[in-house]
Amino acid sequence: MPLSEHEQRLLDQIERALYAEDPKFASTVRGARLRKPSRRRRLQGVALFVLGVALLVIGVMLPFKPAGIPVVSLLGFLVMFVGALLTLTALRQGGSDQEPGEESPGGGGGAAAHHRRSSFSQRMEERFRKRFDEER
Repeated sequence: MPLSEHEQRLLDQIERALYAEDPKFASTVRGARLRKPSRRRRLQGVALFVLGVALLVIGVMLPFKPAGIPVVSLLGFLVMFVGALLTLTALRQGGSDQEPGEESPGGGGGAAAHHRRSSFSQRMEERFRKRFDEER
């Protein structure tokens, strides 16, 4: 269930107060898992993918195949797969380098998304109120 506009404003205010009051505690509580993936993570994923492709090709060319299994190619495929997953998850989650409390330099993109969410939640609340009033 999405938060109402009032609840979202209160939550943002509490978060800003926490960052202002004790930034060290706030950064400890925030944790690494809550941050959006950085540009470095996307680059690491691409590098792993390229390394995996190279290992895949080298494994096909090498005569080293114990029990008929191309071990180097198999390892290359796994590295390539992990690299692709890293890159895709970083891209899917937005990949912004911003911290959770920061605003974008332009200031318009985040506000527009927040406005769309709040207007949707406002419409849903209005529908609920109308239905509730009709039942009485």
